[in-house]
Amino acid sequence: MPQPGPAPAPHRFYYLHNFQRALDWLHTRYGDLLGVDDLQFLTDFRQLPQAAQALLVRMVMRRRPWFRASKLAYDEIPDTRDAAAPLLSRGWLCADAPLGLSELFALHTKRELLQILQGTALHPTMRKAEMLQALVDRADLRQPYAAWHPHADEPVWHVTVGARCERLRLMFFGNLHQSWAEFVLADLGVFRYEAVPLDAASRAFQHQADVDTYLALSACRQALDAEGFDAAALLQALAAAHSATPWLEQRRARVLLRVGQACERARDWPLAAQAYAASRAPGARHRQIRVLERMQCSDQALALAHQALAAPESEEEHQRVARMLPRLRRSLGQGGGPRRPALAPAVAALRMDVELPAPTPPQSVEHALRAHWHCAEAPVFYVENTLVNALFGLLCWPAIFAPLPGAFFHPFQSGPADLGAPDFVARRQALFDACLAELHDGRYRATIVQRFEEKHGTQSPFVAWGALSAELLALALDCIPPAHLERLFARLLRDVQANRTGLPDLVRFWPGRPPGAERYALVEVKAPGDKLQDNQIRWLDYCVAQGIPVQVCHVQWCGAA
Repeated sequence: MPQPGPAPAPHRFYYLHNFQRALDWLHTRYGDLLGVDDLQFLTDFRQLPQAAQALLVRMVMRRRPWFRASKLAYDEIPDTRDAAAPLLSRGWLCADAPLGLSELFALHTKRELLQILQGTALHPTMRKAEMLQALVDRADLRQPYAAWHPHADEPVWHVTVGARCERLRLMFFGNLHQSWAEFVLADLGVFRYEAVPLDAASRAFQHQADVDTYLALSACRQALDAEGFDAAALLQALAAAHSATPWLEQRRARVLLRVGQACERARDWPLAAQAYAASRAPGARHRQIRVLERMQCSDQALALAHQALAAPESEEEHQRVARMLPRLRRSLGQGGGPRRPALAPAVAALRMDVELPAPTPPQSVEHALRAHWHCAEAPVFYVENTLVNALFGLLCWPAIFAPLPGAFFHPFQSGPADLGAPDFVARRQALFDACLAELHDGRYRATIVQRFEEKHGTQSPFVAWGALSAELLALALDCIPPAHLERLFARLLRDVQANRTGLPDLVRFWPGRPPGAERYALVEVKAPGDKLQDNQIRWLDYCVAQGIPVQVCHVQWCGAA
């Protein structure tokens, strides 16, 4: 498929052309995974009149199954009912499918419903939600639209191929959160994507069972949002959705983690413990320890805590489990030892206090402090998690966008699909090493500036273009030593997903100071009564240990109690 790029003004059937491009791509790339019915759909779609094709795509893009004919008015489709005729004859639209009250309510306004449902307990003063609740005795009633509204002067159509189109969309994108609108946004230049070569090994799905597994996991995830979900049934379904495909198994682990969290909120400790024990997602183990403690299974919780401390999955897990350990020991009469201080002495020593006039109009404490400190000789920028990530992302662009199997599935990806995988860095270690080597010989400055200019606006999981100006970039490269950049990047690479957050809010520069002097500082800002978060503490502790200048500034408003 040609890479998306700037295009002339959209053709009136632009959405249809994009859909046809996607179907052609799927036939070429996934032909061996398409079933007989899928292939027949592709063939039949090509044979439809253009107006019928356009109407179906319009309906599919709206991603709901029921439509009133009068609401489907498009300039490029002169007669909606004529366009629908071939779709009805093929069974892709149905005019007499049974629909329930909630679907009827979604199709009509309150005034229309009062007319349609005359003779019921509805009253004009009711809100629409109250009207639906008042008809609870009919909640299970499903009947064709004509039975609900015998005097309707228009048909209501149900799209019967929606699930098939969703499956095709999933196969194209490798996920269900991206839509066909990606084509339009890319063609209009709203989004730009890195052009990554795609081959057969980079397909999201290698087997039909992979597609089925993804859809089963998606159904489980959606069930969690339903009122009164059955956690035990979900755990059974997730156990059956085990996959040999690593990225699908990671997805299953994340859904299990969400089930555990939902059970915790419901205070169903046994099912929460079961979900966490089955999950291999980051964070599941320390949550399992906490749940075991709630169940008063302190011996099991302590044993699992020792396993976690012996081989922690991350700095976060080590921090959390170390905090639990004294309490678990005390619960077993082992003596927990002295309570750990809230902050390590080195981090506590970073504290500085500043008193500022309360800003008018009100603004965030970070921006108020920045305005207080900022001057031509010592510029200050609000960067939070953007600056270090952007410098890393620009320098390591070739490693991040390397065309490895399982990383890029289609032309509309802002980053590699395996970014959160445990082996993300290991698979690219040689590439990252080559990028970071530029910090040793000085090439990094020219490389970062060149990529800032050439890649500007291209989607990246590390570069927030709106937060990175040429001035900020120049000051950062002038004032932050390459050795410090290397140490900051090293921690990012330890845990790419977790360590992209928690970085200090402000950066202060002193470009006029001589080489060798401290020419920058990272500053975490706290409002009155605010406390450091765990991920911030971990970054501060690391910076102190690595000799990276960092401060924690607590702001108080003048005259405040």
